Amino acid sequence: MLRVIPRRPWLHFLLLGALLFWLQSQLFPTPKPVVGPLGQARIEGLLGQWQAATGRRPEGAQLERILRAELERDMLFQHAVSMDLHRQDPVVFQRLVLNMQFLGLAGEEDTDAELFERALELRLHLGDEVVRRRLLQVMEQLLLASNPPQPASAAAIADAFAQRAEEFRQPLRYTFLQLFFDRNREAELADLPARIERENLDPEAALNLSSPFMHGYTFREQTPDQLARIFGAVFVSNLLAAEPSPNRWHGPLRSAFGWHYVWVKDVTPARPAELEEVRPILRRDLELEARNRALASAIAGLAERYELQP
Repeated sequence: MLRVIPRRPWLHFLLLGALLFWLQSQLFPTPKPVVGPLGQARIEGLLGQWQAATGRRPEGAQLERILRAELERDMLFQHAVSMDLHRQDPVVFQRLVLNMQFLGLAGEEDTDAELFERALELRLHLGDEVVRRRLLQVMEQLLLASNPPQPASAAAIADAFAQRAEEFRQPLRYTFLQLFFDRNREAELADLPARIERENLDPEAALNLSSPFMHGYTFREQTPDQLARIFGAVFVSNLLAAEPSPNRWHGPLRSAFGWHYVWVKDVTPARPAELEEVRPILRRDLELEARNRALASAIAGLAERYELQP
């Protein structure tokens, strides 16, 4: 074979060309597309949004993550445009046509296709936030299609349930009917139990004795936390201290609003959750985590083909 190669000069040129091409790609690689840097006004906008949501300015690693995430969104948008995805998406098409009409740039005889092409010539797609969000959504779908997340296995769901058992513990719940008495009627409370018994009033009939209460009178399967949001912490504390049993009147119980005389229909004790009760929640959470990991991995892979400048 070594004797044959020297007799074929064309093969020498072919091998030499391939070698030079490889050396050029190694020594003088094609520059990566640049994304960024972010303008100062845009950075201030991001910081303002974060502060409005959290009450504080981001610093250090958190600030770096915010800026990196924004650059990655720019990268995804730029990549989508480079793939001409904006030309293939019906949402983008309709949006740009509507923009042309809104701006008064549509003639009476212009077709939607003509308006769309003129919108692209005017580069309207590059500055429209709806188009940007749509193309980001499309890019995420494409990245996930190429790097699909793993479905949640039965073993993973069982492990997550074991780790989050306390979180899913079913709390104490009360079902009751309540009579409300504002502070101006406090003197009536002393005779209230005797009056209900004397007039032989069942709980529903006794509602006629109640003052109006904005949140209503019947409450079903309410946890202490839910009741606290309605009646306040003082009422819940008094209810728990009474250790109410079903089919009995309890109270009067004080709240921030006044006084409440409570007919407890049912008390459901706290108990551990069963796996089957929370399996859909666990599956959803695990699959969301897997999706986020898969998407982050795909974005990181795509970022290797770009130069991101903060």
